[in-house]
Amino acid sequence: MKIKPLPPLTEALGMYEKVRLIRRYEERIYYLFLEGVMPGTIHQSHGQEACAVGMLNHLGVEDYMTSTHRPAGHCLAKGVDLNAMMAEMFAKTTGCCKAYGGAMHTGDLAVGAVPAIAIVGGGMPLAVGIGLSCKMRKTQNVVVCFFGDGASNEGAFHESLNAASIWDLPVVFACENNLYGASTPVGKVMKVLNVADRAAAYGMPGMIVDGNDVFAVQVAADEAVARARGGGGPTLVELKTYRIGGHSRNDACGYRPKEEAAKWLKREPVKIARERILETYPKAAAQLDDCDQRVEAQLDAAIAFAKASPDPKPEDGLKHVYFGGN
Repeated sequence: MKIKPLPPLTEALGMYEKVRLIRRYEERIYYLFLEGVMPGTIHQSHGQEACAVGMLNHLGVEDYMTSTHRPAGHCLAKGVDLNAMMAEMFAKTTGCCKAYGGAMHTGDLAVGAVPAIAIVGGGMPLAVGIGLSCKMRKTQNVVVCFFGDGASNEGAFHESLNAASIWDLPVVFACENNLYGASTPVGKVMKVLNVADRAAAYGMPGMIVDGNDVFAVQVAADEAVARARGGGGPTLVELKTYRIGGHSRNDACGYRPKEEAAKWLKREPVKIARERILETYPKAAAQLDDCDQRVEAQLDAAIAFAKASPDPKPEDGLKHVYFGGN
């Protein structure tokens, strides 16, 4: 895809700050988990921040997003409150899902972030259903559906793309191809070179994008979202990206060639965003530094808020639970 000029400086700085916030959020919670002050486990998305920010930056609150078992970046980019996200990590009642979700199930319907589904490919049929609802209600809203390369081999992927295509639904399927499904290289589980090549089988456009360049991602997102919003149906956008960390926090990434990792990590999203801004706006270094400082202050405040928030009561475990039978 041809890279267009950057947006105005104010918008570009805002995008950089979101990318930086997601990165530092992931890094801060990683160490908080290691310290044992957070319950549960984490599947992190650091290294994939540009995918989230670029795809969602121009969406409205009334538009929707479905996520994966790595939802932090998607949720923060969609507008889920940082304090509420952090409180959810601490399993506090002020969390975005009131301590019922944890790291793999964050979200907030008030901003269109459907609470994440950790089942691989599980958000795809949901996105189709939401898209069908939008079309039937004639709302002009769209759905961005995130999934990984591993999910593209699930039955839900094929069924969802087919349904969205034949009904011309306003869904943008965003595949974050980080080259590995857990520890399995994508080339060992599909013959086609690109996930986007599969779009042709369902009669929809397929786009391949540098998923580490937030500005390139936004250009692709704008095109796909405009098509969906205008009644042109779905698009499959493949975002070529790379995990900085492993599949989960106990994964040392021994299966990844060192040369491959070194090559990708030289092109990580925070670095690329900063470099591209300085290429276009050479005097913006101080403003970028201000963004970094604001991010740290926001995270410090969010951690303090979460620690001071009340814990759920034992009996709260019986709330919001369906008991079948008589």
